[in-house]
Amino acid sequence: MGVIAWILVGLIAGAIAKALTPGKDPGGIIVTMLLGIVGGLLGGWLGKLIFGVESINGFFHLSTWIAAVIGSVVVLFLYRMVSGRTAR
Repeated sequence: MGVIAWILVGLIAGAIAKALTPGKDPGGIIVTMLLGIVGGLLGGWLGKLIFGVESINGFFHLSTWIAAVIGSVVVLFLYRMVSGRTAR
């Protein structure tokens, strides 16, 4: 997939991850979108690495979206842990 497609997947996956993990985030909407992009890339990469599946089949494949959302939830959770400790 192209870079623009990954940005779109990451933005939407970040919004879905935010909806799945409600609570107060240390960052705003821009930070959540950036974390979504990073999480989407992470999810696709880990899907290939750990499970040996081609999770980056295309923009409209379900496996791409599942990997991106799971990666975004993980990145959002890690961000909350790291920034929560330093903010206190």
